[in-house]
Amino acid sequence: MSKQTYVITDAQLQQQLSNCDKISAYWHAQNITPTAYVETYGCQQNEADSEKLRGYLAMSGYRIVQEAEGADVVVMNTCAIREHAEQRVFGNLGALTHTKRRHSRQKIFLCGCMAGETRVSDRIKKSYPYVDGVFSTHHLWQFPEILWKVLSNQKRQFYIEDEAGSIAEGIPQLRDSTLKAWVSIMYGCNNFCTYCIVPYVRGRERSRRKDDILAECRDVIAGGAKDITLLGQNVNSYGKDLEEGVDFADLLAEIAQLPGEFLIRFMTSHPRDASEKLFETMAKYPKIAKQLHLPFQSGSSRVLKAMNRHYDRETYLKKVNYAKALMPDLVLTSDVIVGFPGETEEEFEETISLIQQVHYDSLFTFIFSPRAGTPAATMDDPTPREEKSRRFDRLCAVQNEISVGIHEGYVGKCLRCLVDGRDRDLLTARTEGGRLVRFAGCDDLIGTYQDITITGATTWSLTGELKETND
Repeated sequence: MSKQTYVITDAQLQQQLSNCDKISAYWHAQNITPTAYVETYGCQQNEADSEKLRGYLAMSGYRIVQEAEGADVVVMNTCAIREHAEQRVFGNLGALTHTKRRHSRQKIFLCGCMAGETRVSDRIKKSYPYVDGVFSTHHLWQFPEILWKVLSNQKRQFYIEDEAGSIAEGIPQLRDSTLKAWVSIMYGCNNFCTYCIVPYVRGRERSRRKDDILAECRDVIAGGAKDITLLGQNVNSYGKDLEEGVDFADLLAEIAQLPGEFLIRFMTSHPRDASEKLFETMAKYPKIAKQLHLPFQSGSSRVLKAMNRHYDRETYLKKVNYAKALMPDLVLTSDVIVGFPGETEEEFEETISLIQQVHYDSLFTFIFSPRAGTPAATMDDPTPREEKSRRFDRLCAVQNEISVGIHEGYVGKCLRCLVDGRDRDLLTARTEGGRLVRFAGCDDLIGTYQDITITGATTWSLTGELKETND
């Protein structure tokens, strides 16, 4: 894989926008308003990428719709992290043969992390002839060019060259929400955890310039965003590839001092690069949410070494304890993998004990999924699936009990929450720590901060009542 970061020039981006004009004119000449559907799998970075795909499509004259049936363009933005997600994509891709049969001018594209794997693109070429284009994350910025080629000459397009990746500023975005915003601060990953395919499909770490990030943050705040999530595969390593002398804590501090009523969140943090300076910055600025997603993956130092995580149990716990000492109300979440190749029952119990010691608010839990092309996929793995499932169920039971206890501790407290939507007959809101709260209220509260008294708790959410008067 190439290590050279490719910066897209203004001229190159303008050429893509010119392709948008060509596509719009193509449909206008036929007196047709085309429609497009973008389906997103996986992480928040994929969600942010899909906003750019929709932005390009809208600029090309497409009306965005919510289903593939009848759409003139269908884009599947895929995830390669786990086998289950990949199988879902192929299953749904197979179903599109019927939608295309019913709508002959439909064009189908597959992009995202799966598209960066040679075995996937080869399978598409051979077994899915109705797919019109495949492009990896490195080529997202070229989507109008790819789409125009398909429309103008009817040939299939494959943009899957092996690259370290690019940075393109100025791609139009059609955001899912004006209230909440994803802001990518960097792309790619240099860590090469033995179980993870991301560095191979998203390229090496590359940071956006601080001024470009600040400009985007100002724009979304001016547009009404009150909850901003900074995105990167490892946000804590932001700036290492730049000559600006700014690290992630510095960037956070600058954003936190922008005018406006908003909170900043970020993900994902790698424990290796989570510094005391970062925690001190989080504690210092009120606009930085006291919420931290810090994946530990395993409580066993031996397993962590086999995962190539670059920290051990003791180092992780030291960092967590320091963060909690600075921020007693910190909401802490994490990722954990059960059944990594060679994990013993004793090592699994080390994971359980770490969970019990840290007391996470919630966990994202996974049974190990081998990914072709990663070192872990070839490791000896003698533990039966049934045993891994038993461990997984036990881990979830332990964490669910902890989550219920933490949530019950909220009952009676009055929390400032951002009202973000409606779930049937109740409004939904999020606490500073990202906890879901449901309460009765009118729709005109959506988009505002409100003080809510917590009246009930479950494993996954809270219920509350709107405080009658707000200060």
